[in-house]
Amino acid sequence: MERMLCSGVDGSPESLAAARWAAEEAVLRDVRLHLVHAGGRGPKVPGPEGAVVRRRARQVLDEAEEQVRSVCPSVRLTDEHAEGPAAAALLRAGDGAVMTVLGSRGRSAVTGLLVGSVAQGVVARASHPAVLVRAAERQPDGAVVLGIDVTEPCDEVIEFAFTSALLHRVPLHVVHAWSEPSPSSIGSGEVALVADSKQMKEWQGFVDAVLQPWRLKHPDADVTETVEKGRPAALLLGAAAGAGLLVVGRRIRDRPRIGPHTGPVTHNVIHHATCPVAVVPHC
Repeated sequence: MERMLCSGVDGSPESLAAARWAAEEAVLRDVRLHLVHAGGRGPKVPGPEGAVVRRRARQVLDEAEEQVRSVCPSVRLTDEHAEGPAAAALLRAGDGAVMTVLGSRGRSAVTGLLVGSVAQGVVARASHPAVLVRAAERQPDGAVVLGIDVTEPCDEVIEFAFTSALLHRVPLHVVHAWSEPSPSSIGSGEVALVADSKQMKEWQGFVDAVLQPWRLKHPDADVTETVEKGRPAALLLGAAAGAGLLVVGRRIRDRPRIGPHTGPVTHNVIHHATCPVAVVPHC
């Protein structure tokens, strides 16, 4: 089966920016781009109402295709008007995709991104990476920023970040934020018993150990690291200013919660980052 990348479009400037971003990504990854317009009762609505729905969907898809062709004339392209609730329809249409790309509405640097319920629903439930793109000035030469938790490193997230950096031929900036554990959680001989300077060296050593196999696997990657004491989301948002892509993880839960949940750090960055954000699910 031919590999494909899915991009949801609804005619908004954000979704068109996402489609253009997705087209360039599809060409880099040598996959087909599948444009999806989803929502409502879809193409099966009967009578005159159905004709209006289908005509509007065709207009949205045609406009997105025109934008895509303007930046990537060679991209392999298909499209679909998917029936049903938008988030569920996008998840079905993107089943088996290498990633799903969606637009995310932006208000200002203060309020950050207004991530709609559709985008949140897809990000929180997709079984593959989901990327949120806002309609802002692109930073194609910006680094890929990877947020990692060295206590639970995730191969899927790290591999996605390394691959993205190499495909785009940009540096990979790995970020880890550490903090003091509470007194009740400190065990005998733990790193929290020493001074901050020594703790930082310990955490730096943990990060180096996690990254060493990936440096060996991808020797051409230009990797830098930031290991600092502080809040993970704040550190990631600072590092992602001017970045081309921010990569974070989302743990797949055995018992899915009611409503979209992504974890506090991921939730924070998808609402406030100004660069595209890739959320990579992992076990």
